[in-house]
Amino acid sequence: MTDEKVFLKAQDIKKSFGSIEVLRGVDFSVRLGEVVALVGDNGAGKSTLIKVLSGALVPDHGEIWIDSHKVQQYTPRYAIQSGVTTVYQDLSLVDTADVAYNIFLGQELLKGFFMDKKAMKTQAEGLLKSLDIDIYDVEQEVGLLSGGQRQAIAIARAVYNKSKLIIMDEPTAAMGIRESGKVLKLIKKLAREGYGILIISHNLQSVFDVADRICVMLGGRIIEDQQKVELSPMDVTALITGILPGTGRGENGSSEED
Repeated sequence: MTDEKVFLKAQDIKKSFGSIEVLRGVDFSVRLGEVVALVGDNGAGKSTLIKVLSGALVPDHGEIWIDSHKVQQYTPRYAIQSGVTTVYQDLSLVDTADVAYNIFLGQELLKGFFMDKKAMKTQAEGLLKSLDIDIYDVEQEVGLLSGGQRQAIAIARAVYNKSKLIIMDEPTAAMGIRESGKVLKLIKKLAREGYGILIISHNLQSVFDVADRICVMLGGRIIEDQQKVELSPMDVTALITGILPGTGRGENGSSEED
């Protein structure tokens, strides 16, 4: 890690939908310069936690701190202005527009009353080059690009928006090995340059390739928060399923069939 400073911290986060308690007192943090992987089975509470951390959901209880400041009203706009950007699986890209336009989406460069396409092209090319992203024509339509290239464009947009923490939901989903490798390489590069990275993934191979720290969610709680070197894939699988390795029994002593 390049920086031990905690950038985002959530304390005792609780969230219910009707009678269903989805988050049950979650404590969570991300430092600048580290990659944190949040893992857990479907229904563990990962998506709800991410929506809280991005400002899309208001928790029923708990506190959120950004850069050592307690946030009073945490909204998506406030999150982005504070340097927290979330890249969801759909990437929020305009397929029929070109690469440069997608990078500047919502913050287009203007020349008078019109978009300055030349400046956008030049700056987009420079940004992609600085991130080692292999896209050589920023005027091609995004819909014609591969999954890995599309993910890279969404990440580049977050960097252009001066994000400090980038949250990525399943960043390598439905990608081949080569494409996944390029995205993971970009994530590592960003962490080395001081960005905080939070990834949510079911792919433990990718998690162990890129993460510095692994947090495991089960039943709306974070049940493990360890440096990657302290865990094995078998450990993480056992924690995700709640089944102790080699026993077929859960942590409370019940069997899978109970």
